[in-house]
Amino acid sequence: MGGRLRDVWLLNLSTFFFFLGISVVNPIISPFAITLRATPFLVGLVAGIASIISLISKPLGGLIGDRGYRFQAMILGNVLGMVAGLLYVSSALMGNLWVFAAARAIHGFSMGIFFPSSLSTAVDLAPEGRVGETLGWRGMMFSLGNIVGPALGGYLSDILGFVGAFTFTLIFALIGAAFVIPVWMGERGLQHKRVHTEHVGYSELLRPYFIAASLALFFFAFSYAGVITYLPAFYKTIGLPQRVFGLYMMVIGVASFIMRLIGGKTADRVGPIPVIRTGVFLVIAGYVVLIYHRLPYLSYISALLIGWGFGLSVPAMQLMALAPLPGRIRTMGSSVYTMFFDLGMLGGQVVLGYVAGVRGYTGVFPLLPFIAAASLIIVHAPLIMGGREK
Repeated sequence: MGGRLRDVWLLNLSTFFFFLGISVVNPIISPFAITLRATPFLVGLVAGIASIISLISKPLGGLIGDRGYRFQAMILGNVLGMVAGLLYVSSALMGNLWVFAAARAIHGFSMGIFFPSSLSTAVDLAPEGRVGETLGWRGMMFSLGNIVGPALGGYLSDILGFVGAFTFTLIFALIGAAFVIPVWMGERGLQHKRVHTEHVGYSELLRPYFIAASLALFFFAFSYAGVITYLPAFYKTIGLPQRVFGLYMMVIGVASFIMRLIGGKTADRVGPIPVIRTGVFLVIAGYVVLIYHRLPYLSYISALLIGWGFGLSVPAMQLMALAPLPGRIRTMGSSVYTMFFDLGMLGGQVVLGYVAGVRGYTGVFPLLPFIAAASLIIVHAPLIMGGREK
């Protein structure tokens, strides 16, 4: 048990550094694209390339993981993150938007390979009856990356420029890969226990609670994309430094970090849907605050509410979607489930980019509560249709 717990925490740390490498870039994607004279629609499109490629690569990540190569997939995801970091630096040195877009594409591919195996190993290694809690811990590592990364990215870009900030993507990905290697070396025998295609019934993914959780995640991500893509763009147009949005994202990250374990443990006890309900209500409240208070410091109230809601909802949605699935298809289930997050991010970045082009960046924010409300309705659909909560 001690060895397994060690493996869980090594993979938790790998997850932290992997997402730290991604989140350090997030607050400067829009400002960097704007410095290269990108239009609002192009800003959203470049930001959304990562989601497009992640969406395409996740089935591959699921297949790799279900054949017993989950740890290799996590290492490969970090290696690809290093390649993305090199291209980010090159794009800043050359002032080339298309090299930057290529870096975003490779980072998206790395997410598609890394994340399904990261999520499924959390379920696989969880003690009995504590799946939600283990997902909560894994989610806390994601949140911790989002606490440190955006603030660090904002400050580094202000102090060292874009090249300095982008360099840290490469460094963090290298550290992330290093944490997976001991687990891989210690469990190589398990690695080669393959699950052959003919024994895997992926039709078992067509379960009401899996479908409902996935669709709810889509609208949840769609609304969230409006914040992380167009709030920093709005700040850039009115002359605020990148660190302002970095601090906003840090507030979200801290609030989410605090609530992740609470959300996971509570979902283990009372079921995921009540926890998701509370979380999405908090997110909607945060969006409403953002409509009326977009500038610091009152805007940080919205960040606090969004972070609390995010921290409660995400581990509960993961538990609802993944815990009932057979282990032999769980990595593919993780892939399909998280693909809906990518679809939501892509939809939010591109569709809301069109809205921003027509109505300005501030025209995006009044739509967000209604998009999140769709998530709240869908997650209750299995109960409304007469099913029992899993």
